[in-house]
Amino acid sequence: MKRLENRIAVITGGAQGIGKATVDKFVDEGASVVVWDVNDEIGTALEKQMLAAGHKCRFMKVNVARYEEVEKAMAEVAKEFGKIDILVNNAGILRDATLVKMSPEQWQQVIDVNLTGVFNCTHAAAPYMIEKQYGKIINASSVVGLYGNFGQSNYVAAKSGIIGMTKVWGKELGRKGINVNAIAPGFIATEMVASMPEKVIAMMKDKTPLGRLGRPEDIANAYCFLASDEASFINATVLSVDGGVVL
Repeated sequence: MKRLENRIAVITGGAQGIGKATVDKFVDEGASVVVWDVNDEIGTALEKQMLAAGHKCRFMKVNVARYEEVEKAMAEVAKEFGKIDILVNNAGILRDATLVKMSPEQWQQVIDVNLTGVFNCTHAAAPYMIEKQYGKIINASSVVGLYGNFGQSNYVAAKSGIIGMTKVWGKELGRKGINVNAIAPGFIATEMVASMPEKVIAMMKDKTPLGRLGRPEDIANAYCFLASDEASFINATVLSVDGGVVL
């Protein structure tokens, strides 16, 4: 039996990068996956690709920063599939700038998606999981949420906040049969990183003792482990998947 057989998973930011690798991993492990993303074109193409390959996958255009949108979409998933077993809060954006150059808009955009978006999705999903006395919630934090990083006040605040919420929700929801954990990725070779200057990529590799960038699949594998019953006694924990990086 596959590790996620008969599980229903919602993956936010699932149309590309780490999210797409997670969708690939979850369907391979037997899950029915609902992909949430704001990119309609890529999301629709992914759904078609997955269905053509015989996987159970549905795309929904959802902006996680808008609670009403999230609540409506979560209710639709629960009605269609009868339950929600797994929520991967993977969606995130960057608006980097140093403190004195960061605009209030840049600050708020990142907080709205990366922090409030995680609250919105978890708040909407939790009642369905409580009803079934089962659930796996995995939040995307970051190594910068643990160590800080130059020019990322907004992103670090959000990712640190996710660690705090993970610990709170693990305590609150654990008694309801729900495991809540977070992943703290290091430098990962996503499309966004690939567009950076070569010297920046070299610096990232330099700071990672394993001497390479992580692959999206490295994070997807960790998500899958925490979403499986193999991790049934892991709760309110932050798992660093970073090659031993030191910022």
